[in-house]
Amino acid sequence: MSRNRGSPFMPENQRAEASPMTTISRMVHLVSRPDGWPAPDDFAFVDIALPSTGRGQVLVENLYLSVDPYMREQMDGGWPLNAPLEGRSIGRVLASRDARLAEGDLVFHRSGWCSHAVLGAEDASLLPEHAGISSSAYLSALGGTGLSAYVGLSKIAKLQPLETVFISAAAGGVGTMAGQIAQLLGASSVIGSAGSAEKVRRLVGKLGFTSAFNYRDGNIAAQLRAAAPAGIDVYLDNVGGEHLEAAIGSLRDRGRVAWCGAIAQYNGTIPPPAPRNLFDVVGKSLRIEGFLVRDYRHLQPELEALLVPHIRSGRIKLEETITVGFDNIVTAFIGMLRGENVGKAIVQVC
Repeated sequence: MSRNRGSPFMPENQRAEASPMTTISRMVHLVSRPDGWPAPDDFAFVDIALPSTGRGQVLVENLYLSVDPYMREQMDGGWPLNAPLEGRSIGRVLASRDARLAEGDLVFHRSGWCSHAVLGAEDASLLPEHAGISSSAYLSALGGTGLSAYVGLSKIAKLQPLETVFISAAAGGVGTMAGQIAQLLGASSVIGSAGSAEKVRRLVGKLGFTSAFNYRDGNIAAQLRAAAPAGIDVYLDNVGGEHLEAAIGSLRDRGRVAWCGAIAQYNGTIPPPAPRNLFDVVGKSLRIEGFLVRDYRHLQPELEALLVPHIRSGRIKLEETITVGFDNIVTAFIGMLRGENVGKAIVQVC
């Protein structure tokens, strides 16, 4: 696991007055719509006095927060301005007025981008007790990241043993898990693309990818053909654009694409002209299917049953870049969009 010391950027404070019994939550608000790449000035740090914990509610102190590519899309209109943001979070219950949760319980919830939250107990899920598994894993391998990889390969693309898989953004959170899960599912060859030579070496040397290439080194389609001269069977797409065009060109007849994300089109940029070979979908009888992981949360126990033994044994590596300090969450988010992380990007609050 790699750790990131964070950034010297210190946000402007807006202090709340509170009595000694009041819990102050430090929150991040979106104060302007990003024009292209997000900038620190698009966000504001606000200290807010939380209401008392009411019946059926819990007070949670956040420990780990997830920063994810989908959040960039939400900033274009999905999230309101000058209001608390959301995101996957792991926290500890400080006070509970519901029998389902007790003080000290570790929970998963979606009130991210803040240090503390008052939640309805139904909105906080008790973390399973798996000995030897770190709580941050429930934002990476055992969280939405791992579930996205698992659903894309096993349910959408229906990967079969001895098939060849190509994964874009393979050094990111979903990509690092997808490469490892593909190996568990019996893929004969796992190919990844990444944005640096160091990441390429890590994919092959540490995570067991058969091969990988740096998409910045030249034509993506040519590099993919060189890596898989006989073609590929499955493509897990986290990027879109030229990566999708290259994959369509290399897919064998009746190949499958599980479309998870399109980071090439985030940050308000003009959509890329690729893919320009969509008619090959007809000629090769290909299938392209997009999916949202939120529709597959019922598969969480299945994911844990598959991965927990292999995490314990060390076969599955928890690739996490952890930025320490809540005041560095904006820096961590922007860095993740720019590919500065390896594996899942996580912020450790304390």
